Amino acid sequence: MTEIIKRRISKAIRIGNVTVGGGAPIVVQSMTKTDTRNAVATVRQIKELEDCGCELVRVAVPDAQAAGAIVDIKKSINIPLVADIHFDYRLALEALEAGVDGLRLNPGNIGEAEKVKKVALAAKERGVPIRIGVNAGSLPMTDNPNLTIAERMVGAALEQVRLLESLDFDLIKVSLKAFDVPTTIEAYRNIAEKMPYPLHIGITEAGTPRTGVIRSTVGIGTLLWLGIGDTIRVSLTAHPREEVVAAYEILKSLNLREHGPILVSCPTCGRAEADVVKLAEEVEKRLQKIDKPIKVAVMGCVVNGPGEAKDADVGIACGKGKGVIFKRGEKVAVVEEKDFLTALMREVEGV
Repeated sequence: MTEIIKRRISKAIRIGNVTVGGGAPIVVQSMTKTDTRNAVATVRQIKELEDCGCELVRVAVPDAQAAGAIVDIKKSINIPLVADIHFDYRLALEALEAGVDGLRLNPGNIGEAEKVKKVALAAKERGVPIRIGVNAGSLPMTDNPNLTIAERMVGAALEQVRLLESLDFDLIKVSLKAFDVPTTIEAYRNIAEKMPYPLHIGITEAGTPRTGVIRSTVGIGTLLWLGIGDTIRVSLTAHPREEVVAAYEILKSLNLREHGPILVSCPTCGRAEADVVKLAEEVEKRLQKIDKPIKVAVMGCVVNGPGEAKDADVGIACGKGKGVIFKRGEKVAVVEEKDFLTALMREVEGV
């Protein structure tokens, strides 16, 4: 895997046992969709996220009961837990008391600096990082009507950074999310030059998987290509495992992380003489059960098929009634059409 992106080097912080920033691998995170007060359901969902490679997980903490549930949740999971706090700073204090590994605070709705200070001092005492999480939809008021949304986002974040630094607190991570992709990119590019802390990137409220993955990929992928980003979340209206899968696909597409298989498949056209669409869909389902970073190609004609199949760890170039299977560049078998799937997966499992 060749990495040609020159990443912005940020200050390294530790969230639980995970290093964020400082050149560490870009961390994939998600957020539970369960009621945090239901510890059993929340743990169940976090376990599902762990199984597909989630490395940090965030939970909503809307009240004291949710903060108290963190104690039981922490006992049953293996990845660091971040508490998402809005409006009531006292919930952040309770989450810290319950043993949370990180906090996310929104400067647009926490309120007075004194409240933030109380949280920062308690977090500093425990060595718990704080993410300053700015959202375009909940920005603090401004006296300057000429500022763009991106400029207001950066200003809100930097004000909180300065406040935390004044308390000798530097376990800081920052995010500046909007639904609008150009606004988000502008904000991140601006703040990346103004402070040394790691950046969590994403497009907020991106939508359902069909459109949300596209919007997120454009925004997150652009930022990553610019070298910006230390953790990512793909925010989707779906089960959070879909967010994790999409995040890894973005990272793999830029050669920034290896995680499970990569499927190369042709779009098919009038030259195809086999049902490549059906074969590719079946191969994709089978690959979901494989963890190793393997490149698999399903190709449908003589134009690019043999070359792409040979370039993969395992590949098949489908023809009329027959297909050629390649393994690491070498032709290993010619199989009948009825055996395409089983023969290809046999070679995949043997790698």
